[in-house]
Amino acid sequence: MTVDFPNDDSVESINRRAYDAMAQRDHFLTVPVSPAELAHPLATLDARGWLGPSIRGWRVLCLAAGGGRQGPLYTAAGAEVTVLDISPAMLERDREATQRFGMKIRIIEGTMRDLSMFREGEFDLVAHPVSTCYVRDPIDVFAQVSRVLRAGGLYISQHKQPVNVQASLQPRDGNYVIETEIGAAAKSVSAGETSWLREPNTIEYAHSLEVLLGGICRAGMVIEDLSEPDHVRPDGLPGSMGHRSRFVPPYIRVKARRTGASESPKLVLTF
Repeated sequence: MTVDFPNDDSVESINRRAYDAMAQRDHFLTVPVSPAELAHPLATLDARGWLGPSIRGWRVLCLAAGGGRQGPLYTAAGAEVTVLDISPAMLERDREATQRFGMKIRIIEGTMRDLSMFREGEFDLVAHPVSTCYVRDPIDVFAQVSRVLRAGGLYISQHKQPVNVQASLQPRDGNYVIETEIGAAAKSVSAGETSWLREPNTIEYAHSLEVLLGGICRAGMVIEDLSEPDHVRPDGLPGSMGHRSRFVPPYIRVKARRTGASESPKLVLTF
């Protein structure tokens, strides 16, 4: 079953209210970072080593990443961090984290569709957890990201696989079935339902890989690596994330770099 919404602003309003409500109910996706994770921030953030041994001094935009997790982790790793999110309640989690851990984080309420408050080339890294599913067309988002990244800067993003949004959450006769067409919005779950794979009362679109991966490339970035985070649990019960992941890989994580000559400092030898 699919649903459709004619206005992008109305979709954002619905998703904003959904995440505000999730934060107020302490939904598991709104739990702030723990002190143990902050002790080893890069190990928590970057298990594959895409960021290298250190990001100290990097200018990092945590895009659509409120909730008191991404921002504090990048700050603990030594970066100068800006967090932008559409949900005031999620951003309040970041404010609480800055006070709790004595951190300095720039916090901005806004949409990932409009990054005009930032300068061209302002950031060394844009870190973008799962959220492109919440916009009808992420092409404009990728263009915004490319503009605010310096030449040679990194875009580390995670997206819901198309089939993750398309497939049923529960098996039918032992199989998960496709019920949402590409480009359409999937039926949401209610606030009373618990799912690791669909956020309650949100509108999520099933974007094709051409839109996601091709869109990143067409925005002026080059994809250097890609992974599918492993959430398979051999003993997972039918309908659980661990069981469904055996059939439907839920996420795709992408390392991309802004094209153009790097603005990193260069060694100049004089004689």
